[in-house]
Amino acid sequence: MPDEPIHGRDAAAWSPLDSDGWYAARDATTALRDVLVRAGLEKDFPYLRADVNAFGHGLVDLGRVSPATAERLAELLRLALASGYRRDGNDGSHGSSIAEEHEGRA
Repeated sequence: MPDEPIHGRDAAAWSPLDSDGWYAARDATTALRDVLVRAGLEKDFPYLRADVNAFGHGLVDLGRVSPATAERLAELLRLALASGYRRDGNDGSHGSSIAEEHEGRA
């Protein structure tokens, strides 16, 4: 049959661990967690987690936060922008990203 599994595996046996997206999401979540700890916000993001969707794309779930936490996060972003952090170009890349900083410490 044309729909039979190849090499004994089918779509139901797929694992997020087989996805590059999972590892990218996990690494980004870890980098964000480290920055949140340094900013004293580790308890304010209780739903922070790495995830992967049905297509294998990695996602970072920030979850729900209180209005006070959202205001604090907005202030930190304003400070980062004021200090010169910005996106370079239109391709979504950054001059120096938090994830690259995290990888440098590993």
